[in-house]
Amino acid sequence: MRKSKNETVETGNELKEAIELLEKEKNISKDSLLDAIQNSLISACKNNYGTADNVEVYMDRDTCRYRVVQNKEVVEEMPDRPLPEEKATMISLADAKMIDPRYEVGDTVPIEVQSKEFGRIATGVAKNVILQKIREEERKVIYNDYFEKEKDVITGIVQRYVGKNISINLGRCDTILSESEQVKTETFRPTERIKLYVVEVKDTPRGPRITVSRTHPELVKRLFEQEVTEVRDGTVEIKAIAREAGSRTKMAVWSNDPNVDPVGACVGVNGSRVNAVVDELRGEKIDIINWDENPAYLIENALSPAKVILVMADEEGREAQVIVPDYQLSLAIGKEGQNARLAAKLTGFKIDIKSETQAYESGLFEELGIDYQTEGTAEFEEIDYSGEEAPEEAQE
Repeated sequence: MRKSKNETVETGNELKEAIELLEKEKNISKDSLLDAIQNSLISACKNNYGTADNVEVYMDRDTCRYRVVQNKEVVEEMPDRPLPEEKATMISLADAKMIDPRYEVGDTVPIEVQSKEFGRIATGVAKNVILQKIREEERKVIYNDYFEKEKDVITGIVQRYVGKNISINLGRCDTILSESEQVKTETFRPTERIKLYVVEVKDTPRGPRITVSRTHPELVKRLFEQEVTEVRDGTVEIKAIAREAGSRTKMAVWSNDPNVDPVGACVGVNGSRVNAVVDELRGEKIDIINWDENPAYLIENALSPAKVILVMADEEGREAQVIVPDYQLSLAIGKEGQNARLAAKLTGFKIDIKSETQAYESGLFEELGIDYQTEGTAEFEEIDYSGEEAPEEAQE
């Protein structure tokens, strides 16, 4: 029995509504879903009739109505016991002429297939093809969404601890914050919202695998981009970052606009901007310094808050000798050597720090041709020791 026109329209409308709902909920394109349905109908035909080589599916992509047609060859007579494939691909001349008297042996007759005639197994195959396609498309959409966020910051919700790792819900999928990417001093509660740096997004058969981190130095950079307009629009550049996650970060900044103070822009009014980042990093200290192309000045800035007397920077060897006042030595080195260690990471120089007394006793002043007074003060014309002339203001 042929399906009535009204029934076909009704089926098309139902299918259209279902596809539009899936498109909205799963963010899967309508064309992909229609392709899946088309392929499922062909698979069902192959499973039901033994072949689908002569099957064509005609689909109106606007109304979502479709027709499945078997193109059968006209033969003089069908075999007494035709095989399933013969029944699917051939039609007797007598039956063909009942459809249209003009058909002759060798002609092709399009016979419409009603999907409700499919058996249970064929229907199950068609359903699985559609579900598989939906899963594949959903994984693809999720992968594309998160791949765009690679090397950026996203917000996740803490679900639970899995051993020493943490399960994080990112919205459309879950990920694991591994122990190696956690800050040792941080603990989280379920349902807590935290910001994470997306290290890498990989496509796998089981869906996208998203590697996230709370320890990556780029997390600090991205947080400042969110908080500081000048960093976001490129007026202020973050030139280098050195981080010991959970403890301290040093960040060197540069302004492309002479009227904009890069350090001040990052600190904000009353420290509002830097404090917002510090709060997100659970109290991690952040030193913001001015970037300088001259390595001697950069090293001096990097050792802040310690005061520096002298810097001798060897650019080729990437080594530097630094002299500080005696009372500033412990500050320059920092607790457990942290200040000096971060300054070295930030500048890329191996830094050897000596106090005035140590420099005098080792003969460093004499080696550099600097007159060190017996009272314990050295006479300098400038504090840039890279061999270039000091700026006029320094000479004055």
